[in-house]
This record gives sequence, C-alpha cells and structure tokens, in this order.
Amino acid sequence: MITTIRRLGFASLLGALLLQLPSAYADDALTKVLAAPQRSEANRARDTYRHPAETLGFFGLKPDMTVVEIAPGGGWYTEILAPYLREKGKLYAAHFPADATADYPKKSLAAFKAKLAADAGNYDRVILSELAPPRPIAPAGSADLVVTFRNVHNWLEGEGEKAVFKAAFDALKPGGVLGVVEHRAKPGTPREESLKSGYTAEQLVIDAATAAGFVLEEKSEVNANPKDTKDHPKGVWTLPPSYAAGDADKAKYQAIGESDRMTLRFRKPKG
Repeated sequence: MITTIRRLGFASLLGALLLQLPSAYADDALTKVLAAPQRSEANRARDTYRHPAETLGFFGLKPDMTVVEIAPGGGWYTEILAPYLREKGKLYAAHFPADATADYPKKSLAAFKAKLAADAGNYDRVILSELAPPRPIAPAGSADLVVTFRNVHNWLEGEGEKAVFKAAFDALKPGGVLGVVEHRAKPGTPREESLKSGYTAEQLVIDAATAAGFVLEEKSEVNANPKDTKDHPKGVWTLPPSYAAGDADKAKYQAIGESDRMTLRFRKPKG
C-alpha cells in the first residue's frame, strides 16, 4: 500500500480505491444505460462475467469523452458506450474495413451496421472507422480513451498486435488511456499456442503496449476467474457462451463460467 501511495499520490490512490467499489457506485448515467432496453437480455445476462460498470470505471470512462472501441464485433460494449456517450461525448467504432474480402469480416461488419441502423435513437452518432493499420482508427490525438475487449489473440498472427497498439497510441491525446481486457493465458504461454487457444500471456500484451509507447498504469482483477483451468479441448471457446465442444461436459463448463481475463490500464505519456 505504501508503494502504491508513493506511485499514485493520495488523490490518485483515492480514485483507484473508488474504482474498486461495486457497480452500485457507478455514475447514474452508466447505471441507467446498463439497465436500458437497447441491451439485449442475452447480453445483459453476461454482466456477471464481464462486469461492465466496474471495468469501464477502472478505465476512467466519463460521458464527455471521445472514445474509440477497437474491434467491437457484434456490439456488446457498443450497446453501453454509444448511448452513454451520445449527448456529451463521441464514440468511434473501429470495425473491419469496408474493403475486406473474406466472408467473416464482411458478414460481421454488415451485421454491425445493421444493428446501428436499427436503433438510430442510440446509435446515430457512432462514427464507424476501420481497424486496418496503418489507417487511423480516429483522428490523431483526438481520443481520451481507447478500449478493446477480448481481441488481442486475434491480432497475434505476424505480431499484428503491435500495429494495433500503435494505432491506439496515435489516436489518443497525450495523457489518454488504453484499456485492454483479454483472455489470460498461463505465464510463458507461447504465441503459437495462443493463436489456437485464444488465451494470451499477460506479459505479451504489456510488452506490445509498452513498445508502442504506453506506460502500464494499473492492473485490475475485476474480470478474473480462478475456476478457469485454461486447458480446454477447444480453447477459450469451450467455455460459455460459445460451448464449442457442444454438449460434451457442458455442465462442467457452465460451472466454470466465462474465461479468466486480464484487465489492464495503460496511459500515453504527456511529455
């Protein structure tokens, strides 16, 4: 604790302690968004594993921020971020590029666009950008916060994570924050194994972010799951909600729950 006080200072330490309070202490606007009907019942049911209030609080989300969500997928977090930021802030969603030719990115992007179009009251101000380094994910130096959730393992081919973190660094203002949640591998797990299992070594993520210029500011265990043994036959996708092994040992995987995850907050230096 003494080391933490010296490193953060009293005011920062107080803020860090407040961020560890339960979701009931989330700001009123976020609490309302989390309970609002734009969130599907299936997505809301996963809050017990994804802890969105605590996670976004740890990252320092405020309603007047400019935020970039890297690789939003089907929009689980977009359902929260878009309405929360709609009036006072700005949200960029860096999805697959429009010129993608493979079936999966084309279908994923089309589904995301359809989701936004179907609910203009919540999503009309989302700015769709592209995750295709070296293309920018947002105007340089414009973002207060860049976030990405359970995506780093998708970028490990050819050390692609380095280019993504560089894009995040470029988009952020000096002093801005990069927040990362990722399936956590056992220490020392090689990249090749992570490509197959989806579990990524925490040190690999830290090394890639620091190589891009970030400073690791804090870790949180809010998305940790000590029940996850990380040795499943179909990797992280064996667990809910995917159940890639079908009905085989399904009760066992239900009891484990979703994956053990690292939650890391990096900062772009001001100087």
